[in-house]
Amino acid sequence: MATVEAAIAVCALLVVMSLAAVALTAVIEQMRCTDAAREAARLTARGERQRGEDAVGRIAPGANSSIQTDGDSITVVVTKRGPLGVPLSARAFAALEPR
Repeated sequence: MATVEAAIAVCALLVVMSLAAVALTAVIEQMRCTDAAREAARLTARGERQRGEDAVGRIAPGANSSIQTDGDSITVVVTKRGPLGVPLSARAFAALEPR
């Protein structure tokens, strides 16, 4: 009888560990999206929009970015599908730097 209980406990432990690994991966990917959005906003505010878009691809591979300019402000939104298809998104704001 103890063998069946041990097998169930091991399976439950594996499920919990797998979910923890997926959650940790999602947190890491969210942080990458946040870093990518911030870097893209900073570079775009300096007048280097292409470098900002390239930075998103390097910092958060597979992510999509949207850069919007409204007057003297920049808003960057980076989106990506995380583990198990969880939608991840980050937004950053920057003011255009004078030239």
